[in-house]
Amino acid sequence: MNNRIFQLSIFIALALSVASCKPSGPKTDAEIAAHYAAYDDSTLNRSQLPVMMPYNRIIDPAGKVISFGDPALENHSLDLQPISGTNQYAVEDRYGIAILDADKTEIIARLAYKDAAETNGYMSTYSGIQVLKDGSTNRIFWSAAHKGSKRSKVFEASWDGKSLQITNSFDFEPEGESPLALPNELALNSENGKLYLYVVLNGNNMLKKVDVKSGKTVWSADTGVAPYGIFISNGSAYVTNWGGEMPVDTTRETAGVPYGKAYIDPKTGAIDNGNLSVFNLSDGKLVKNIGVGLHPNDITGTTDGKYIFVCNSNSDNVSVISTETMENIETIPVKIIALEHQLIGDSPNALALSPDNSRLYVANGMDNAIAVIKLNPETKSSAIEGFIPTEAYPGGLVVTDKQLVVTNLEGEGARINSLELDDPDDITEAIESGAFNSHHQKATISVIDLPDADELKDYTQKVKELMLDFRIELAKLAPRKDQPARPMPHRIGEPSVFKHVVYIIKENRTYDQVLGDMEKGDSEKSLCIFGDSVTPNQHQLARNFVLLDNYHASGKCSAEGHQWTDAAMVTDYVEKNVRAWFRSYPHVQEDALVYDQKGFIWNNAADHGKSVRIYGEASMPEVDKSLTWTDFYTMYQNGEIPKFRNTTTISRVEPMLSQNYPASDYLKIPDQFRADAFIKELKEYENLPGDQFPELSVMALSVDHTNGTRPGMPTPRAMVADNDLALGRIIEAISQSRFWENTVIFVTEDDSQAGWDHVSAYRTTGFVVSAYSQSGKVVSTNYNQTSMVRSIEQILGIPPMNLMDATALPMFECFSEKPNLEMYAALRNRIPLNEMNDDLSALNGKARLYAELSMRPEFDHIDAGNDDVLNRILWFSAKGEARYPVELVGPADDDDDD
Repeated sequence: MNNRIFQLSIFIALALSVASCKPSGPKTDAEIAAHYAAYDDSTLNRSQLPVMMPYNRIIDPAGKVISFGDPALENHSLDLQPISGTNQYAVEDRYGIAILDADKTEIIARLAYKDAAETNGYMSTYSGIQVLKDGSTNRIFWSAAHKGSKRSKVFEASWDGKSLQITNSFDFEPEGESPLALPNELALNSENGKLYLYVVLNGNNMLKKVDVKSGKTVWSADTGVAPYGIFISNGSAYVTNWGGEMPVDTTRETAGVPYGKAYIDPKTGAIDNGNLSVFNLSDGKLVKNIGVGLHPNDITGTTDGKYIFVCNSNSDNVSVISTETMENIETIPVKIIALEHQLIGDSPNALALSPDNSRLYVANGMDNAIAVIKLNPETKSSAIEGFIPTEAYPGGLVVTDKQLVVTNLEGEGARINSLELDDPDDITEAIESGAFNSHHQKATISVIDLPDADELKDYTQKVKELMLDFRIELAKLAPRKDQPARPMPHRIGEPSVFKHVVYIIKENRTYDQVLGDMEKGDSEKSLCIFGDSVTPNQHQLARNFVLLDNYHASGKCSAEGHQWTDAAMVTDYVEKNVRAWFRSYPHVQEDALVYDQKGFIWNNAADHGKSVRIYGEASMPEVDKSLTWTDFYTMYQNGEIPKFRNTTTISRVEPMLSQNYPASDYLKIPDQFRADAFIKELKEYENLPGDQFPELSVMALSVDHTNGTRPGMPTPRAMVADNDLALGRIIEAISQSRFWENTVIFVTEDDSQAGWDHVSAYRTTGFVVSAYSQSGKVVSTNYNQTSMVRSIEQILGIPPMNLMDATALPMFECFSEKPNLEMYAALRNRIPLNEMNDDLSALNGKARLYAELSMRPEFDHIDAGNDDVLNRILWFSAKGEARYPVELVGPADDDDDD
């Protein structure tokens, strides 16, 4: 294994040699040194392949990569289909469609929604573009939806080799509980000389058959929960149901998904079944429901109609269906690591059959790879031959005799630098390295020559190296006997000096926004808007304990962020919704479709005998909505406690959830109430016999999100100051308690979307606070949110949940072997917590515009509104008329919802 690690380190060192590397010091202990790879000293601002993603994955794809899209937007390529008689492909991306010429490896035509009044504001749904040859013209069909107007369409465009233009559209109205019909995959089928369009309506839980010529619906059929994919074979339509079967059994536990209910696993809250519905084409009657794996999405079948293949993303396998028996006859694992490890997270989400039907190609999203499967359904002995590396999160693919063409949903991540853009403003011109924002990235497509057996073997080894698989072996090592207690155990199961972990999740700040004025570390003062005068406690924590100046959020927004913080991965459902968020924006865990089958850090801890308390995370408060922020603040000043009740849709969370601590998704309640509630409970634990303080406490502390310049609410800097003071008071209380010596506090932002950073779009603030962390040193090791989750697991002695935390680097360098028991004293706020935004009557010009924008209903909750608008408001609030760095965040009328 040491030789393997050495070889891997050499490989990565060559691949990721960047000018910004910073040595982090020798790793003298062999056990600790074994965890490290050369990339751990690099930043994430490299723009040339290979590049590093902020979740332990290196991107070094096979073949050629084509990048496209407006850099003012967060672009994602979704799906594609070949254009008959050419080596061209119709490509569906979030903001339109494009034509790829695979011979030229370039985009030769693009149709962007924003360029026409009738399509402006639409976004493509998850997948399902289709191409029909009609004489000299190609007819292209795909699904899109407009959240604002609640409209859903299947668009039709024509492509004659020169011009790409919309020629028709089919409207679908919401039905039942759904506010949005949400068409997704579709199929075209000629029957008795007439062309029919079959469309799955993900929002309506329906399949519709439409006469293409007349546009009239022939029939509608009820499906399971959130239908996704469709395939037509032998007179039947096969439809995958993302959320499984429609719940009818009242003895089984159900939980909310947007627009209805679904059966769930009570241990995790995740969907507990997957199924495939089969319908008769002539009348839409249900023929049969067939059980498959979890989160069934894409579907395809052999040309002879004998077999259907279904991708099960939350089970990491593919189901093989016999159309003769209508039975699930084989389950093909697509795991890159042997099944014995039981680590989920490969996330198969798209399929393609070779022209001779001998091989199935499967897009493993989280592996950044295509699995190649040699099929043998007759003997039920299909097997993986190998893996081909792609860019981040392959989500659509087509295979020919010679080539594999892949849409990469995440591409190379958010790494558009202001220096790449025209007309940089005076702010960004002054920053030598440029600056980054998380919502601006290119879409990418890979064109890969099919490998021979030897090349596939090499590719497979490369995929494993790029995912840092050697750390999985380290996570499996048995604990050694007679090891001393350490802050960070060398192996899972070895003793830690810590018995308690407090995990605090805050909202939406970049490193430079908060710590850009630090006198040490890699900081950029010109991008700092909530510096030492606003966040004195965070600055003091960075000085007293460790300053993490190379710590990253793993996602780009809160809907991704709370999955990374709570579960250390995102599912296919989250990835397919990125930037559009059609069904839900899951920053609060209220959508069972979001969760992976292993669940969250709290159930991982509880499953292994650890006591858990949840403060405000995965919950919503029921509270008197007529009360204003001033009402709540007056209560706080008078020592009164507001009436509220926290609710959760996850039954496992209910007994863990503090009903004293207001859930986080309500910005009218100051964070001082939350600090008071935690401190009161902490003192109660101190008064109990023995040590009954929970071994894991998970806390949401979110007012640093702010409400912009909304009248009736505090100014942005006052809300950030409120959050900072609450954090300082919580840490002070723990440090003054009898639990201080055996408690560690991890603090992270859920994401970095609300601002700009000169190092990386993903860089954010993170803190590690304990008696063993008071070193005052700068730690520049490349850590991310999965590192924090892995560290919590390592300390508590519980195994990783998935491939992402299993391959994360524990935060060894944040600790010393000897404690410093000096208590932390919270610094008082320098900004009045009740510094209020001006009333509209006192404002004019830009100040009034931003106040009016802040009053939009979507800004009532965390991340419900347009983040770019909020970024502009925060910049104006902090910087006044200083020019806004528009190159980093796009035009003001970008109406993408967040």
